[in-house]
Amino acid sequence: MQGSANLNIMMKAARKAGRSLVKDFREVENLQVSMKGAGDFVSKADMEAERILREELMGARPNYGWLGEETGETDGADPTRRWIVDPLDGTTNFLHGLPHWAVSIALEHKGQIVAGVIFDAAKDEMFYAERGAGAWLNDSRRLRVSGRKRMIEAVFATGVPFAAKRTLPATLKDLARLMPECAGVRRFGSAALDLAYVAAGRYDGYWERELNLWDIAAGVLIAKEAGALVEGVREDQDPLESGSLLCANGELFAPLARTLREV
Repeated sequence: MQGSANLNIMMKAARKAGRSLVKDFREVENLQVSMKGAGDFVSKADMEAERILREELMGARPNYGWLGEETGETDGADPTRRWIVDPLDGTTNFLHGLPHWAVSIALEHKGQIVAGVIFDAAKDEMFYAERGAGAWLNDSRRLRVSGRKRMIEAVFATGVPFAAKRTLPATLKDLARLMPECAGVRRFGSAALDLAYVAAGRYDGYWERELNLWDIAAGVLIAKEAGALVEGVREDQDPLESGSLLCANGELFAPLARTLREV
């Protein structure tokens, strides 16, 4: 797809940050250090990736606002546009040498996400979309959600929160209710890639609570542009405001929502 100038800027920035992270990832795989030492190393990799993204994105569009996981929020001279950035979604995977993590960049205009990029640098997969122009993978593959219609054939994804998070009991109840009804549930550790995989038809649906805007802003747009339906886990929730998200293809959204909302 021939994208806009902004989308091309986003993809270029994602690739540059991705190259930096891949270099550091090779070092992480070989680290024989304490948890604290490895964590410090990953934190530096994360911060360097965000520095690259900020330099590339703000250098190209200095008037835009900024929201980054590591560096917080900065208002721009143009109050209608801002970048929303997660330099490393899947940090725990990165720390453990698991090649499932991504750079996520979204562009917001007047409160709407209008462009999104998720770059899986370890696998060289670039998922991207612009509002109204469909969702794409790498240079030419148009993304569409799966066509599965039966819950018992469907594979869903979620995130299982660690014990300190208050939504762990609700998630365990979700799993107890859903798992007998479907072909399986996966927990791969990257919300951005979970949404990208729904867009690509690799998962049939995805849900999770307690997410941050930078985790899901790009992925929600990509999933929607590929044909997914997206709502809050509760009907009255805005996913981007609440961080509570339910996403699936059109055939499975209603039964998935019914199963989870009955919990």
